[in-house]
Amino acid sequence: MTVKPLFDRVVIKNVEAEETTKSGLILTSAAKEKPQMAEVLAVGPGGMCDGKTTTMCVSVGQKVIYSKYAGTEVKVDGEEVIIVKMSDILAIVE
Repeated sequence: MTVKPLFDRVVIKNVEAEETTKSGLILTSAAKEKPQMAEVLAVGPGGMCDGKTTTMCVSVGQKVIYSKYAGTEVKVDGEEVIIVKMSDILAIVE
């Protein structure tokens, strides 16, 4: 199954959290922070949304940083993805 976002929506998947600290300590799953970096899987067409014209600034395959509590988490073929608005994406990681 594929997910095709509408309007100004973007489908993203979290990038795995670091398992060790910079000093080499191994983190347990409870100590890991939820990552705010994700990879873009699908991008909506943009267009008119809420009376404003939206131009999409990201493309499939890019890594992005998004707002901490943004989006809706859904499971697609057993894989967790997040659907966020374009405005919830804060930066592109290069």
